[in-house]
Amino acid sequence: MELRQRALQVLCLADPEEKSAAALDTQARAASFSIANHASVPPPDAHALPGRPARPELRHHTAVARRSPATPQGRAVLVHAIAHIEFNAINLALDAIWRFPAMPDRFYLDWLRVAAEEARHFRLLRDHLREHLGHDYGDFPAHQGLWSMCEKTAHDVVARMALVPRTLEARGLDATPLIQHKLRSVGTPDALAAVGILDIILAEEVGHVAIGNHWYAWLCARQGLDPVAHYALLAERYEAPRPKPPINAAARRAAGFSEAELLWLQHG
Repeated sequence: MELRQRALQVLCLADPEEKSAAALDTQARAASFSIANHASVPPPDAHALPGRPARPELRHHTAVARRSPATPQGRAVLVHAIAHIEFNAINLALDAIWRFPAMPDRFYLDWLRVAAEEARHFRLLRDHLREHLGHDYGDFPAHQGLWSMCEKTAHDVVARMALVPRTLEARGLDATPLIQHKLRSVGTPDALAAVGILDIILAEEVGHVAIGNHWYAWLCARQGLDPVAHYALLAERYEAPRPKPPINAAARRAAGFSEAELLWLQHG
């Protein structure tokens, strides 16, 4: 089977367990798939993209409550929110694979690796919810901010690389250490176990953002675009959120952000 067609099949799966298992299986069997990267994959019915479970209930981001991690219920809400981000991130990676033809084979294999690692992150967080906090994925409302930007950039691979992995997902590099600090302050066994899961996620998310940075720079070079100037244009055009300080400069450097980009992100 062709890899991009397979990615679309997995993207359309609704059950979280089935989707995460299929993403991991596809990555494990990557060598058995062909990559017809110059052919367009027929799009599915719009209602099937991406496949979503009946729960969680989806709300506007301003209507999703936040609670203090000082209580078990608050930690469950927090872990659930991160699990939802990771579930969406599986979809984001799979969407990049099937949607954009005529990219080098490495592009598709990179995003397949990301999809599999996001699936593993989702499973770690879901298992933590079940085993330590008495909840499951779907128990709390969530929002679709990540997927909304995916839809906005569906027609432009440059904008997708600029504004999903290296903008929205890069915000996780900044936020994760702050979340870990709060959980360490709580100090309960479940909170410290969550810190350990976030250590794994943060280390691998640096690699995911690096993949976004690599392909954004590659595309800009191919089209003769200045990466910093074009990013500013795209961020304004698509109303991309600016990072919330403090920026995790060390993680962003490790993910391939230049000093010029970091300066722009911090000061505009």
